[in-house]
Amino acid sequence: MSEPTPAGEPAVREKSPVNPAVEASKNFGITPEQYMLPASSEIRLLNPDGSAVPESEQGQEPGHEYPMPENSRLLDAYEKLVVGRRINDQNMALVRQGRMAVYPSSHGQEACQVAAALCLEDDDWLFPTYRDSVAVMSRGVDPLEVMSTYRGDWHGGYNPRKYKVSVQATPLTTQLLHAVGVAHAAKLRGEDTVALAMCGDGATSEGDFHEALNFAAVFQLPVLFLVQNNGYAISVPLSSQTRAPSLAHKGVGYGMASERVDGNDLAALLSVLGRGIELCRQGGGPLLVEAMTYRMQAHTNADDDTRYRERDEVAEWMAKDPITRMQHYLTGQGALDDAASERISEHAEAMAKRLREAMAHKPELDPQDLFRFVYHEPTPQLREQAEQLADELSREEA
Repeated sequence: MSEPTPAGEPAVREKSPVNPAVEASKNFGITPEQYMLPASSEIRLLNPDGSAVPESEQGQEPGHEYPMPENSRLLDAYEKLVVGRRINDQNMALVRQGRMAVYPSSHGQEACQVAAALCLEDDDWLFPTYRDSVAVMSRGVDPLEVMSTYRGDWHGGYNPRKYKVSVQATPLTTQLLHAVGVAHAAKLRGEDTVALAMCGDGATSEGDFHEALNFAAVFQLPVLFLVQNNGYAISVPLSSQTRAPSLAHKGVGYGMASERVDGNDLAALLSVLGRGIELCRQGGGPLLVEAMTYRMQAHTNADDDTRYRERDEVAEWMAKDPITRMQHYLTGQGALDDAASERISEHAEAMAKRLREAMAHKPELDPQDLFRFVYHEPTPQLREQAEQLADELSREEA
């Protein structure tokens, strides 16, 4: 209980916390409402045919203007797009061959993932989902390490601390809470670190989504939440999940700025996410970005997507392919010629071949690893189970 105010002295009230939206809006000469609300139409810099959207037609509003990235940056990102697509398709083949247990393809969503990885600095953290393998690879993780999980290996495949990439989360939305925790710790330590947390549209229906966004907003943490809205939570369409005008509008209720971007437009993604990351770094976060994209293949190899969506819908989105869009733009700019295209294709094929050959060899497994790495000091129950397994294995060998 607080001490009573001495007689004759005015009561002192605690100051209201500074709203980062108010402070950030001052930098753009707009109102906090304009800063927090997403633009009335999704941000797009490139048309599906690869032509640049004229500034007069971009529909950009005060506080939502975004520049076109440099061609050199786009070319680097395009190469990662091509490699990511080739690995995606190679993995689907490996599943059919029995070399991998399961694979959730991100064919069609690669632009979101490449941009997310490229907008981060070395000390920033990425928190991906099970479908974000291309983002993990674009962050520098070897594809062989990334894909070991889908083969059924017992470990995550790579060292999260080395790459500043969390293990790919299969439970929906748990990674958002982890991202908030890392961002909170970084803020308490005074570190210049931003966390980028990825999720899908289905994850926005989870309780962890609410908890993560609310905590991040209350404590003004440097987190960018990237929602890849691909239209379906497995077979559940977005219309059965929310009645909000957009998923981007959900951020406003938590007191954070939001934006809605064409998720198949790599140029727009780099610009929107790049600015968002810097705003978080400067104290203007957290932020929520909704990227409108599409999963062109089934949820996983165990899914039959013909049961819940029409082929005409898939064909419509195939015409918006992020790779074709960027290829046409860079070719028109003179930044991508035949020699560069061939070099990029050869690089992608070499990566796929290396992965294919590695997956053809089954790893040597020690069943005792089931118990060896659970606790630093094994419990009596684990020791008993390990002994039982050792006895069974010895009798099989006899």
